[in-house]
Amino acid sequence: MSDTITKGPEAPSGDNGAKGAAKAQKPERVASLWSDALSDLRRNPVFIIGAVLVFCLLVISAVPQLFTDGSPFEGGACDLANSLKRPSADHWFGFDVQGCDIYTRTVWGARNSVTVGVLTTLTVTVVGSLLGLLAGWKGGIVDSILSRFTEIFFSIPLLLGGMLIMSMLGTGNAYTVSLVMAVLGWPQIFRIMRASVLANKNNDYVMAARALGAGSGRITFRHILPNAIAPVIVVAAISLGVYIGAEAALSYLGIGVQPPQISWGLMISDAQPRFLNAPHVLLFPAAVLSVTVLAFIMLGDAVRDALDPKLR
Repeated sequence: MSDTITKGPEAPSGDNGAKGAAKAQKPERVASLWSDALSDLRRNPVFIIGAVLVFCLLVISAVPQLFTDGSPFEGGACDLANSLKRPSADHWFGFDVQGCDIYTRTVWGARNSVTVGVLTTLTVTVVGSLLGLLAGWKGGIVDSILSRFTEIFFSIPLLLGGMLIMSMLGTGNAYTVSLVMAVLGWPQIFRIMRASVLANKNNDYVMAARALGAGSGRITFRHILPNAIAPVIVVAAISLGVYIGAEAALSYLGIGVQPPQISWGLMISDAQPRFLNAPHVLLFPAAVLSVTVLAFIMLGDAVRDALDPKLR
């Protein structure tokens, strides 16, 4: 009875062996929350649709001249002879009561609405994040003072407070509306950031950084902030659409953006009394406003799903 020798796989030789060794030595991709989230977003159709819509809105608000030949601010842009004419091949959205082209006004109105949403979101995110980071990291008396101060603003409803402040100011534009809503909106971001910092400040990587001699500033901005910012980004993305809707509501009530500036809320307000005999005057700006708010909410929901490990 002879012994049976089982040969293992032969070692690769020549060029094939070199290629195999190179593949074997290729470093593996380091997984992280942000890389996994980006990978999920690329495969999420909700994020793709929302991102495309948001990109289009940003381009329209930045350069409306690319999407319409005329300007509603030019002399002779409105003609009473065209008052309440219905949509046609030449004028897709028809005309309003002043004989102004609704499509042109809708395109130019995107600038004020998107400006208010973006400026308000950036302001509340920066202010709320920095104050929440300070309160959560320092704790003690600093946390108590900032928390009590925040509760004063947090108790004021956004729309009701905006109505009160804007009515006292008398006149409004995109920048004053953004400032008013930022004053009332930052406490939400503050509370989210503070809670996130408190949940992360005693983790092992923070203790290790302290043991290695890292200062408070380095720990705060290099370790705490990157790991605590995810929920803030989610809320900020969703809130952007909310701020656009709030601006439209204030303008609809006559205390937001004022004529001769253009806002979707102003267009809806002017069209309301004529809805029964000329519904197109109200439907088109209202539809664009709804799609805009929906796009930002879709974007925020997709980001939330990607950044929340519990939903994986």
